[in-house]
Amino acid sequence: MTKERGKHSGDRARAHNGQRQFALRLGVVVIGYTFFLVAIVLRLLNIQVVDVEKYKSKASRQYQREVVEQAKRGVIYDRNGRLLAESVQTISFSADPQLVAATPVRVNGKTIEVDRTREVAGQFATALGKSRSHYEQILSGARKEKRRFVWIERSVPVSEARSLMENPMTGVYVTKEQHRYYLNLAPQLIGLVDTDNKGISGLEVKYDRELRGRDGMKIYQRSATGRRFLAANVDQVDAREGLDLHLTIDADVQAIVEAELENVVQEFDAAAATAIVIDVKTGALLAIGNYPSFDMNDRSGFKTSHARNRAVADAFDPGSTFKIVMASAATEVLGVTADDSVDAHGGMLKLFNRTIRDHEKFDRCTFRDAMVHSSNVVAAETAMKIGAGKFYEYVRRFGFGEVTGSGIVGESAGIVRSPDEWDSTTLPWMGYGYSLTSTPLQVLQAYAAIANDGVLMRPYVVNRLVDAEGRIVHETAPQKVRTVVGRETARYVSREYLQAIVENGTGSSAAIGYVPVAGKTGTAQKLTNGNYNRGKRSYISSFVGFFPVDEPRIAAIVVVDDPKNAYYASMVAAPSFSRICSRMIACSEPLKKELGLVSPAEKFLDDDASVVVPLLTGLTAAEARKLLDWSGLKIRFSGEPDAVITRQELEAGVMVRPGTVVDVGVSGSMTAVLPSADDMM
Repeated sequence: MTKERGKHSGDRARAHNGQRQFALRLGVVVIGYTFFLVAIVLRLLNIQVVDVEKYKSKASRQYQREVVEQAKRGVIYDRNGRLLAESVQTISFSADPQLVAATPVRVNGKTIEVDRTREVAGQFATALGKSRSHYEQILSGARKEKRRFVWIERSVPVSEARSLMENPMTGVYVTKEQHRYYLNLAPQLIGLVDTDNKGISGLEVKYDRELRGRDGMKIYQRSATGRRFLAANVDQVDAREGLDLHLTIDADVQAIVEAELENVVQEFDAAAATAIVIDVKTGALLAIGNYPSFDMNDRSGFKTSHARNRAVADAFDPGSTFKIVMASAATEVLGVTADDSVDAHGGMLKLFNRTIRDHEKFDRCTFRDAMVHSSNVVAAETAMKIGAGKFYEYVRRFGFGEVTGSGIVGESAGIVRSPDEWDSTTLPWMGYGYSLTSTPLQVLQAYAAIANDGVLMRPYVVNRLVDAEGRIVHETAPQKVRTVVGRETARYVSREYLQAIVENGTGSSAAIGYVPVAGKTGTAQKLTNGNYNRGKRSYISSFVGFFPVDEPRIAAIVVVDDPKNAYYASMVAAPSFSRICSRMIACSEPLKKELGLVSPAEKFLDDDASVVVPLLTGLTAAEARKLLDWSGLKIRFSGEPDAVITRQELEAGVMVRPGTVVDVGVSGSMTAVLPSADDMM
């Protein structure tokens, strides 16, 4: 009995212990589950209340995407409405490389993820002609870097992109962008844009904000299958087109200038050349050319040096073209007249242990002859008579030592030191264009002031800004800077000196023939490493002038840097000036009307009248035909109409009767007399 009672007591104890252990285990489980549930609740509260915006933003990024809608960049036009730069629509393709590698696909009612990197790369390779591996590397590389965005291809023409757009791919996005195309004129002036259509040089960068407009913003959402659609109930921002830029540049004149600059650089093996054409009454710039240049639509051979706008950026010793300042000051300060007798000292003058020399040697001559034959000796002595203070005043009046205010990117002010910084030789040397530097535009502006009755006008190149609706947002009005000399002085200097230089002096090769020209040559030795090299010398050859002399409207300058075969301006720059201006008049009907020019053919109607043979070398036969037809003459040549004339039998400047045939030499084999305009009607 006792043993059985003990046995039952042990069983009850073990049962009790088991119940206690079970209760403990159950309690642990319950407590664990309780903590687990509390943690979940706290996590949910954290997600839904505390960090709600963070997770909403993260979630939206998974199915929502903001896409910039690029605004159409404004067009750049010439003065006659001809397109110089225009943005056309292109297509750019981007991708989410993670989505492409894990594209959701429904198979047998289930959604699975498929890597379509190779498939997408293959479609691009087929459409655009590059290898499949090229596009695979783009997508795979971005995926390994855990990026959610990568450009696959940019600026694809719409015609090439069409097949890809018609077959949309999950994770691949289409963006409409703009690609800039240029007429390929005035590249240094107009400038360029980058791949994002933002200006990086020239007027493109100066007026980038106005041209660029305002980009739009579109918000797209993605469905479970990766399809994209425009989000509803969201403010979508439309793009606003940029403003159009209307320039003062004449595309025809610009093309003539650029062709001639290339010609003169090649003919004389020069380092570079620049030319500018300006309306003297308004300051409007009709052409700004530089050579060497570059192709604006193909930058494969682009060189930074070719992008420099030498017309405004390069400052050099102006040389004899600067004698206009000396002559003007002599007229007003000293009362010098053209017929006054001056001492040229036999073409050599020693001053302060330095020697000034003339190309032509004279003892005594008139002041007019000193200007016509470009005497440095007379210019130096005259400057000294004027005096440092007054001479400096005239230098600054004409605009030297300050930027012109043209608004062209990269403009230099040149260097003009104040009299308190001068040494004993500064004033006489400055009299004939040394001891200071100036840009081609500054020299041209000074001559335009003489042509404009002594009134200096601010050069400008932007005519107006116009919005997409055709409203004028800004218009540039001609702006007078100041009066530099009196009206009578300007006309006296123009007719007595500058016209005489072209008719009888160093500028004779700049003559147009039937239109009276006034101007001045300049042959200046280049400063090299702070010195004028006495050994191997290099020069700047220039000519600046205006026409018609009686009622000037157009002024132009040609500057040739370091010509090798010859360097005197009378042989290099002056003929180039003549060809540019002759072509302008022959080929531009609007310009002839604007200038109010009457052709010699109309002017001389009787048989006894005579006309002047113009300079034809450097023109094409077709251009020469237009020029001679306007003059009442005819042309005979052997070759094609687009062949360049290398010689003419009748010398430029010779007086002949209307209807005279001018024989010229060109390459080719066919002999022909080009018909007049009347014969062609």
